[in-house]
Amino acid sequence: MDAPVGPGTRPLDAFDLEQIIAIDRGHTGHGRRHFFEKRFAAAKAEPGDFVGIGVVRGGTLRGYALARLLRGEFGREQVTAVLDAIGVERASRDLGIGEVLIEGLIETLRARGVRSLHSQVDWTNHALLQFFEACGFELAPRTVLERAVAEPLAERGVDA
Repeated sequence: MDAPVGPGTRPLDAFDLEQIIAIDRGHTGHGRRHFFEKRFAAAKAEPGDFVGIGVVRGGTLRGYALARLLRGEFGREQVTAVLDAIGVERASRDLGIGEVLIEGLIETLRARGVRSLHSQVDWTNHALLQFFEACGFELAPRTVLERAVAEPLAERGVDA
């Protein structure tokens, strides 16, 4: 995921994958290896569509951010970025690494002509919501709707 990065950050590469998975597991409680492997494979195939940056301290990856670039999405003509994943190892929390990641990501995206950065968060994850707010994120003027597809809808009474 070769890209210019902001101060204190560097591009992620395939050698970071295991550390990224470990950092993520520390937050989620389970591994998302397949998700991260797919992201790295997609970034290798289409490097212009992905940005991956990390923060290294003491020779170890302490945090990462992965974003993908979308063109023509959300009804906009300009390029939009979506923050797919961000993580900081638990031992390095409260050291400002998350903020360094967001600032480095924004600087990198700005250099690529990206106009906005989007993400999603579980509304019950108050710590992540506070982090995003502190980094300047705001509620988007749209509502995300969701519908399960595994089960058919219950038939509703329809007047004929």
